Amino acid sequence: MQAPCLLPTVIAHSAALAHSFAHLVGRPLLPAGTGLDAAALAARLYHAPFVLLAHTAAADPVFCYANRAAQTLFGYGWQEFTTLPSRLSAAPTSRQERETLLRQARENGFIDNYAGVRIAKDGRRFRIENVILWNVFDTAGASLGQAAVFDRWTPL
Repeated sequence: MQAPCLLPTVIAHSAALAHSFAHLVGRPLLPAGTGLDAAALAARLYHAPFVLLAHTAAADPVFCYANRAAQTLFGYGWQEFTTLPSRLSAAPTSRQERETLLRQARENGFIDNYAGVRIAKDGRRFRIENVILWNVFDTAGASLGQAAVFDRWTPL
């Protein structure tokens, strides 16, 4: 079984998320996050008021990061979330659309203004909106997977 996270620490993963986002999207993931040391950046991202998720680069990606807002929205704790195949977060009827968007982001670096239906652990469905999905890479440029950030969702 693949390890749930490809980076050795959440701090390193947080730095990769922020660096990749700024490089591809052209603005910081945290507007006031520039100049923070790695540990402070990781803490701010984990406790941010927006949802931040990342999954591995595997053929069937597994979540490897979920900040506190993501854990609350989806109803999974860290241990459960970081072993969950990311496809299971989408409604079965939305999975093909999700896969198309993941492919587009892989090819283009990122996509923005994505919306789709997601499923929480308890079966609740909600629509996520204004999602930015981007490729995550390490300092050598190797792909680590993809991440998504959003702050708008509507219960269905």
